[in-house]
Amino acid sequence: MENKKLRVAITHGDTNGVGYEVIFKTFADPMMLELCTPIIYGSPKVATYHRNALGIQGNFTIISNAAEAHSGKLNLLTTFDEEVKVEFGQPSKEAGTAAYKALERAMEDYKQGLFDVLVTAPINKSNIQSADFTFCGHTEYIEDRIGEGEKALMILLNGNLRVALVTTHLAIKDIAGAITKEKIIEKATIFSRSLRRDFRISTPRIAILSLNPHCGDGGLLGTEEEEVIIPAIKELSESGIYTFRPFAADGFFGRGTYESFDGVLAMYHDQGLAPFKALDTGSGVNYTAGLPLVRTSPEHGTAYEIAGKGEADEESFRHAIFFALDVFRNRVNYDEPFADPLPKLYHEKKEEGERPRLPFPKKNTEAQECKPEQEA
Repeated sequence: MENKKLRVAITHGDTNGVGYEVIFKTFADPMMLELCTPIIYGSPKVATYHRNALGIQGNFTIISNAAEAHSGKLNLLTTFDEEVKVEFGQPSKEAGTAAYKALERAMEDYKQGLFDVLVTAPINKSNIQSADFTFCGHTEYIEDRIGEGEKALMILLNGNLRVALVTTHLAIKDIAGAITKEKIIEKATIFSRSLRRDFRISTPRIAILSLNPHCGDGGLLGTEEEEVIIPAIKELSESGIYTFRPFAADGFFGRGTYESFDGVLAMYHDQGLAPFKALDTGSGVNYTAGLPLVRTSPEHGTAYEIAGKGEADEESFRHAIFFALDVFRNRVNYDEPFADPLPKLYHEKKEEGERPRLPFPKKNTEAQECKPEQEA
């Protein structure tokens, strides 16, 4: 695994945004092609238009199947042949359709095992909507297409700051009703498992944020803390998952309390993302945990306001690739000790001479964890 060059699928995102710009800028560094074999899912015509309009390096090799990807080359897999009008900075249904076709082809190729990890360039969540795409974003779409019954968890990360969300793309008026004890337990469990397997943190500590100002102020400003969040934390702790408080969200980040934890579970999108982006240095990554497929994306959106101007910073996109490769290898290393070789060596029930073999004890495939002490 140390020497294997992994195949990174890259969907081109909204064709009127900065997707191709950050892709080309990332792979202008020859070192990137030594780390992985990239496969852009998109359009040679659109890619050429972006490259020429921006005046940046962007040589690529056109392929028709991911299995044809060349090592040491920036491969571009054609996902549609139709002409697409590129209008930098302008949302359009045409751009949304182009983004969807790239995503859908990538999902089909993943099912066939044609790449290892996926990095998605930003989409416009509005113009990609259609009869085929009725989701709030990448996370929900990918969970539906290849989740195999597993639930996704959105994690924003930069260095040791890791913020996960209980609810994602949801209107503010609907958030309180969506926060249940079961949902918090589900997301915190996925988070803890990801921190152990994907980040290789042996005993992760997770801070849980409150929903209401001042943790509800004893019920004066809301009862979700007493009735939902605290019971969820108690049940999680009893099951061996280290979760703490809830913490009032307003002072948690400003005082640097997050530095004492391996992860932070926020109740809703802006509660987690607003402070994360305020603290971020421009290299943050959006990671979809909990699914069989390793998927990352840059923390920024389509950036219509600077599309076509050559001003997009590729740092976040580059880190999205780095992290996807790290997670893939972390999972392999984490899972390896749990692979039981005994069935291969002892698949017969009897030895020569018809003497019965002694049964081998069943191997416990779950990592053992200590239950945390009750917090004072």
